[in-house]
Amino acid sequence: MTLLKAIEGIGDVFMEKLKEAGVYNVKQLLRAGATPAGRKELAEKTGLSEAQILKWVNRADLMRIRGIGEEYSDLLEMAGVDTVVELAQRNAQNLHQKLLEINQEKKLVRRVPALRMVRYWIERAKKLPRIVTY
Repeated sequence: MTLLKAIEGIGDVFMEKLKEAGVYNVKQLLRAGATPAGRKELAEKTGLSEAQILKWVNRADLMRIRGIGEEYSDLLEMAGVDTVVELAQRNAQNLHQKLLEINQEKKLVRRVPALRMVRYWIERAKKLPRIVTY
């Protein structure tokens, strides 16, 4: 069970608001915010914006792929990949090159994922059942 604070932007204050709404971990966040109606309900319960909740839900969705955690989800977002659907459409070689360039400039991670790992992520993204609807 991955803790909420593993998602970029969820600190103690937001974590407390989510817990008050019955969301204690990443899996529960994904389940609660998977639909527009769910995100609206969560926004009403927490006082957070639906846009912010969607951003976190997309991160939670990416984290279903083995190897994508907090650091790599940040790197992927900087490369323009913020959803599983977006990842599934990417070319592994091009995405890997983009990740290298971004990390060289921003120094987000100690080690950029290998090309074979990026290929694995893309293949998993293509096969994962779609949970988040827009």
